[in-house]
Amino acid sequence: MSNGTIKKVAGPLVIAEGMRNANMFDVVRVSKQRLIGEIIEIHGDQASIQVYEETSGLGPGEPVESTGQPLSVELGPGLIGSIFDGIQRPLVDIMEATGTNLKRGVEIPSLNREKKWHFVPSVSVGTEVEAGDIIGTVNETDIVVQKIMVPVGMKGRITSITEGDYTVVDTVAILEKDDNTTENLTLMQKWPVRQGRPYKQKLSPDKPMVTGQRVIDTLFPIAKGGVAAIPGPFGSGKTVVQHQLAKWAEADIVVYIGCGERGNEMTDVLNEFPELKDPKTGKSLMERTVLIANTSDMPVAAREASIYVGITIAEYFRDMGYSVALMADSTSRWAEALREMSGRLEEMPGEEGYPAYLASRLAQFYERAGRVISLGKDGREGALSAIGAVSPPGGDISEPVSQATLRIVKVFWGLDANLAYRRHFPAINWLTSYSLYDMGKWFNSNVNSKWNDMKARIMKLLNDEAELDEIVKLVGMDALSAPDRLKLEAARSIREDYLHQDAFHEDDTYTSLEKQYYMMELVLQFYDISLENLANLSIDDLVKLPVRERIGRFKYIKNNKIKQEYEEVLMQLKTEINNLVQKEDA
Repeated sequence: MSNGTIKKVAGPLVIAEGMRNANMFDVVRVSKQRLIGEIIEIHGDQASIQVYEETSGLGPGEPVESTGQPLSVELGPGLIGSIFDGIQRPLVDIMEATGTNLKRGVEIPSLNREKKWHFVPSVSVGTEVEAGDIIGTVNETDIVVQKIMVPVGMKGRITSITEGDYTVVDTVAILEKDDNTTENLTLMQKWPVRQGRPYKQKLSPDKPMVTGQRVIDTLFPIAKGGVAAIPGPFGSGKTVVQHQLAKWAEADIVVYIGCGERGNEMTDVLNEFPELKDPKTGKSLMERTVLIANTSDMPVAAREASIYVGITIAEYFRDMGYSVALMADSTSRWAEALREMSGRLEEMPGEEGYPAYLASRLAQFYERAGRVISLGKDGREGALSAIGAVSPPGGDISEPVSQATLRIVKVFWGLDANLAYRRHFPAINWLTSYSLYDMGKWFNSNVNSKWNDMKARIMKLLNDEAELDEIVKLVGMDALSAPDRLKLEAARSIREDYLHQDAFHEDDTYTSLEKQYYMMELVLQFYDISLENLANLSIDDLVKLPVRERIGRFKYIKNNKIKQEYEEVLMQLKTEINNLVQKEDA
């Protein structure tokens, strides 16, 4: 414990003297109001503290008290469905205690100490356990079973364990260590946020996280345990894409971090998520979601903490063997907070005033994602996929945050303002986006052996269209040959019928991989059969075939009718082409 006094206040930065016994990253209580802060720099007995609450009214001479502990999160029952601020304070509990105007310095535990949870043991007295072993379960919501694990660094024999209703701080089991000392195990454990939670082994990212969004699954898939960035200008649909992924992606748990975004955007999330139905269970989406709300009008210093708090909670659920999707919206606001703190610390600035360590901080965050074998004897597999939105000023991704992020992540979903203005959603630009995860083998063996070839053909048609568009702009459509005009028509069909997806249509909002395959097959069949008969038929007749309307509407077919509809449309396509050929011959 170290006590000092305030020497200087500069916005969220407080410099305190007399802190000789303090350590880096210790949590401190600043002034008589006991504002929470964290030591980020030490020179002699002077400590630089970033304060996570509003510092107006503080002055020199006020007390500063170090807790001697790093910034940590409480992990246990009560996380799911909760709304926390950037330093894991429960916003609903604070509002109930202080009213709608949140007061500074409020000390309320992150997890409710009164609520009782029913604990069911999964081991018996005398069982030898090690770190990560599951000793019992708590049904946190109708969807999520929280597995109570032996904390990291502990090993021994269970001498007492009882089923019953407990609060998060009650002892549920007693562990006798090898040195004959005992440890009381509770439903809750603490973990420092800046330190990644350990695991046994990291696995290669060779399974896709299926999202049901066609442009993502087909062209730019993300692996389970992968990392992706969604850069895009204002209004291009970053938040909607993240909402769609939260709702439909193959993840058991969603951790959504509103990091420095506008208050109204976070309000939308808070209003929408409880009303959204989880498609897998029919329950509220909040029953498998943790929300961290740290909006742009909250103190900037807490943005960095919110990112670390979110990923630590996500790692905790990953360790239970769940697949977790983490949405960070947006990492640009976090970088702006780093820039402000760096400026106040008078550090040497890097490009555009951002700190020189910006790229390494981003890398530390993203590298905590992955598909892993968790600690514990059962060898369970968990995955943490991190998806970060980036908000470059004016949509210019040449700025430092976007560039640093692109050097780290393997998937880039570049949102395009032009597509958004044309009402093409998701507005992911197929010419600039990419995925470095090679999922072709998985799709070929699990969906259809032709998947990879079809994906390559679709990308080639879209790239050819971009080149032909330049020619059309210069000399007009009439200058193109019939095969090139057919190519443009096929590419238009891919764009409008396949890549365009309506998030608000019950059958189009999510597309299974089987349906995606049949949709691709129909578009390419139209192109192939038309190309074969192009020598005998007019391109204008082919473009006006009635079957094209059915191909375009295939996305709205219900999942249980897709095979039948596919065969009918294919038969109609062949019949109409044959009729045209016979008409020409006659």
